[in-house]
Amino acid sequence: MSRLLSKAPLIVSILATINILTATIATSEPQYGIAMYGKPALPPGFAHLPYANPEAPKGGKIVLGESGGFDSLNPYILKGRAPWGLRLHVVESLMGRNWDEPFGLYGVLAQSIETGPKREWVAFTIRPEAKFSNGTPVTVEDVLWSFKTLASKGHPRYANAWAKVETAEITGPRTVRFTFNTIDRELPLILGLGPILQKADWDGRAFEESSLNILRGSGPYVVADFEPNRFISFKRNPDYWGKDLPFNKGRHNVDEIRYDFFSDSDVVFESFKAGESSIFRENNAGKWDTHYNFPAVINGEVTKSLIAHQRPSGIRGWVMNTRRPQFADIRVRDALIHAFNYEFINRTINGNPQPRITSYYSNSVLGMEQGPATDKVRALLEPFQADLPKGVLDGYMLPVSDGSERNRKNLRKAKKLLQEAGWTVQDGILKDASGMPFKMEVLLRAGSASNEGIMNIYSDALKRLGIDLEIAVIDAAQYKERTNTYDFDMTFYRRALSLSPGNEQKLYWGADGIKNPGTRNYMGMNSPAAEAMIDHMLAAEDQEEFTAAVKALDRILTAGRYVIPLWHSLESRLAHKSELHFPEKNLPMYGDWTGFIPDVWWVK
Repeated sequence: MSRLLSKAPLIVSILATINILTATIATSEPQYGIAMYGKPALPPGFAHLPYANPEAPKGGKIVLGESGGFDSLNPYILKGRAPWGLRLHVVESLMGRNWDEPFGLYGVLAQSIETGPKREWVAFTIRPEAKFSNGTPVTVEDVLWSFKTLASKGHPRYANAWAKVETAEITGPRTVRFTFNTIDRELPLILGLGPILQKADWDGRAFEESSLNILRGSGPYVVADFEPNRFISFKRNPDYWGKDLPFNKGRHNVDEIRYDFFSDSDVVFESFKAGESSIFRENNAGKWDTHYNFPAVINGEVTKSLIAHQRPSGIRGWVMNTRRPQFADIRVRDALIHAFNYEFINRTINGNPQPRITSYYSNSVLGMEQGPATDKVRALLEPFQADLPKGVLDGYMLPVSDGSERNRKNLRKAKKLLQEAGWTVQDGILKDASGMPFKMEVLLRAGSASNEGIMNIYSDALKRLGIDLEIAVIDAAQYKERTNTYDFDMTFYRRALSLSPGNEQKLYWGADGIKNPGTRNYMGMNSPAAEAMIDHMLAAEDQEEFTAAVKALDRILTAGRYVIPLWHSLESRLAHKSELHFPEKNLPMYGDWTGFIPDVWWVK
């Protein structure tokens, strides 16, 4: 059955949950869990996660269709493309996240967590029963090796947190302690979520080199079979050590999880229609209304479900690379945003128009308010006033068209902005003062038909400004290589954001990403003000300070005009085989997110 929550309860629920973020944990005793602020939402001795069904039957199979492919089985390095299911099903961390609160963790491999009064250190004690899939115990040596190896040889994102670790030491047979060189309240939680690998599993092979050696973990599933770029199958480990933990009750119900890989999303949908895959997530509102009239829907073999959520909108759209000289000028970026006829494109692509993303944290209590910045938000921003983009302090709103195809008013504004930046139309071509044409390429991954459609409409608009947009469609491997090295003018961009932003924000928007490959800073953003807001966010000791810092950051990101935003939805649209079920009455706050499919689903 489809289930859609009303918007008012969503807001009330968010505010009620955020209100727990009011105090710090100042403890010298081991605890069962930890929250970013205040106490964990679940009490000691909780029976199961609130969105898991402890009575769910075990068994059956779920097949998930994915576009793209893989050529590696190591998801923790920059090289190669690995199936993301490895991180979800095979490898565990010290703590696990409850997706029904902003940021609360509970022991998985760790029996307990202990922190200093200001979280200047953290200690984890490993459960004596924790074991890898080959039956060998998880040790503190494995924990230390995992963190050090990931920081020195893994993906760049792991080095950021490790740089703040002053010492890492074994303080007991099953206890490891990390002392920090800076105040960062999120660090104990980040370490708690780090993947724990078996040191012995890597004897004789280089961690940093891409390979197809099967990864061993301590999680509920093991890799059963795979064929690169075609499929990978995970089977539930009957000897999984953690199946009786309260955190795992009602989770990991399916015996086999298989991922099938296809060339593009259209082929994935056809596979679902043919009954070859179990679930399809529909991102297009128009197709949801018009394309689900095939026999399996009509006869009840397929169910359409709406999964409400309480997450920020995040950002989804077209990012401009400011490492390129023409995009370094904010007036050029502003012009390209004005030229993008959102209202016409939204109606054309979706049929049933969807709400636009108005800021990175829109649709949440962390999102910036319209109009001038006030109170704590303004106080945080004013020291950087001279360097802030126009609109950060005084307010910024995206341009709105009249919905017609011509978009005359906004194109006139775009032309004026380009002229101010030194670009004029000469012989029908936009050129600078030296006569150099304005060149622009949008990079697309093969199989993104919807994005190609959007860019074709956009290309027609840009021609009226004298800009010839080149659309480059490349395979997944090339796309990853070029985006990792920021070799593009414009590309599709999506960053999902949570109710508990933290250190990952430096990876998304930090200046280290201007030159260092592999970060999420696709736009090449270099903003001391943004980094200061992130630092303030990480040092905040109460909800009010934290929220003000995020709102201020949201203003800097949005008014920076780095991305042409698209639409978002208040719910996920899932079509699935009717034999598949989920706890409809207890949806997690984050909705259709990590920890939902297939974690708490079952086959009946």
